[in-house]
Amino acid sequence: MALQQGNISIHAQNIMPIIKRWLYSDKDIFIRELVSNGCDAITKQKMLTPGSEIEYKVTVTVDEKAGEIRFSDNGIGMSAEEVEKYINQVAFSGAEEFLKNYEGDEKGGIIGHFGLGFYSAFMVADRVTIETKSETADPVRWVSEDGMAFTMSEGSRSERGTDIILHIAEEEKEFADEFRVRQVLKRYCSFMNTPVYLEVIKEEAPKSEEAAEGEAPAIEVKEPERINPNAALWLKAPKDCTDEEYKKFYHDVFHTFEDPLFYVHLNVDYPFNLKGILYFPKLTNDFGTREGEIKLFSGQVFVADNIKEVIPEFLMLLKGVIDCPDLPLNVSRSFLQNDGYVKKLSAYITRKVADKLTGLFNTERSQYEGYWEDIHPFVKYGCMRDGKFFEQVKDTLLLKTTAGTHMTLSEYLSKNEGKLGGKKVIYTSDPMRQSASIAHYETEGIDVVVLDALIDLNFVSFMEYSAGVEGLSFARVDADAATFAKEQSEEEKQQNQANEKVLADLFAAATGNQELAVQLTALKDPSMPGMLVQDEQGRRFSEMGKIYGQDFKLPEHFTLVLNAENAVVKNLLTLEDGEKRDMMAAQLYDLARMSTRPLEKDEITAFLNRSGKLLELLCK
Repeated sequence: MALQQGNISIHAQNIMPIIKRWLYSDKDIFIRELVSNGCDAITKQKMLTPGSEIEYKVTVTVDEKAGEIRFSDNGIGMSAEEVEKYINQVAFSGAEEFLKNYEGDEKGGIIGHFGLGFYSAFMVADRVTIETKSETADPVRWVSEDGMAFTMSEGSRSERGTDIILHIAEEEKEFADEFRVRQVLKRYCSFMNTPVYLEVIKEEAPKSEEAAEGEAPAIEVKEPERINPNAALWLKAPKDCTDEEYKKFYHDVFHTFEDPLFYVHLNVDYPFNLKGILYFPKLTNDFGTREGEIKLFSGQVFVADNIKEVIPEFLMLLKGVIDCPDLPLNVSRSFLQNDGYVKKLSAYITRKVADKLTGLFNTERSQYEGYWEDIHPFVKYGCMRDGKFFEQVKDTLLLKTTAGTHMTLSEYLSKNEGKLGGKKVIYTSDPMRQSASIAHYETEGIDVVVLDALIDLNFVSFMEYSAGVEGLSFARVDADAATFAKEQSEEEKQQNQANEKVLADLFAAATGNQELAVQLTALKDPSMPGMLVQDEQGRRFSEMGKIYGQDFKLPEHFTLVLNAENAVVKNLLTLEDGEKRDMMAAQLYDLARMSTRPLEKDEITAFLNRSGKLLELLCK
């Protein structure tokens, strides 16, 4: 064919700078786009010749010395007329409307949706050459240095297919490196249906200085490496997958030796085409600093990790793959239009996860309880973030007790409501530190729930307002002493009220805390001298501020509940003022505090010194 020269289109001068600027931070995308184009060409050829035994493949060749990357396929190829149509004319509808709508939008891009994937090559190349041949036409060579001006001439390719050769610009030489290209191919192309190979051409190092003199360096061509040897497990029907396959896939994709707890296999063809596998990994109580990894594919081509439009936020704690070939991608197969279709996808994924949890709870409860320690932060977070998810799983929410048993909220209330005088849940945030208070509840036959995860501070408030149980409240074991109080006569109550003023003055002087409230009442256990209680809502508010780095500078209000039936308390009321009385009061106060939280450095020193002096008094 005669040499032809020209410009791509009247709009190219506007389009090329936009392509380069918008995808500046995502330049490696050109590898995915050109491999995808090769796969598309092979798919078209397969449709024309069904049943062919030809080994179709895309080969990416890195020539480090030449600074070039070649993308080769044995697909349908192009004639000169087709190059003119698909390459020389940037074919998309409404070019002016495109420029108007997208120019200046830093969040988007234009490549894939408008058929411009090929032009992503110019983000890294200072010269692009196409060698192509269709089945029934002469070969064609196309060359351009800027994506705007081009030359077309007779090509050199002898077999059907296409080669796209990129001469990498000097400032982009990282993309002429074997390891960088392999990394990108593995990221984007590991599960493409068409075999993808990486071939590397490099100079061999001379064996000796003598051999190197006067000799041209030898060229080493490595055996092509298959990039995508593993099948996309998510495309198989769940009934055809074994537990071993699920685990192996998890290990291979997410590079971990730890097994997942369980998984959800998504497989739906209507009303949309969606396939995928979501894995539940073990979570820790500090999961807030952790993010999962859900890989989004479109027709087995990797798009991106953790795209929030499709994956509900709380599911980002999981690991998995989701493949939806009909995603409405509008930017280099990477950005999604926020339309009803995407929202339906998101809602479906949420429902399937909820179905898995409820199914486990209803049919394999003991196994579900075994998982609870690892999955409860995820489930609680999901409930707080997604109302529909909460409605689906609220009956599967478990409360783990200090005895190691698990109950639903309704089961807990049914068992303990009569002992607590209302719809109340008693919990501990630190079973070790609060063991004394826990023991008092357990003596009364009341179950204490362990809520020691970071998320639980928010979760208890959420449940009080959202669980649909009128009058429901959560109270920590040190929130009040009403459960431990015994019935008193009016005379006893009046006597205690009179003694409270005396004790309040004594403890204010002994502790230096003028704000300390003192309550004197008869407790069921006479061996317990007293306990320190703190208002539940005030404590929550204070702790919330600390979690979020806010210093509200609010005073913490504590009440020292003293047991009128205890010998130590009775003795305090009869002792004369003096050092011994003050030490006993301070010691009793510290013991009450230690049952709920640790003493600070200076407080520990004072406690130990005082303990020594009290022991000396006992020896006299």
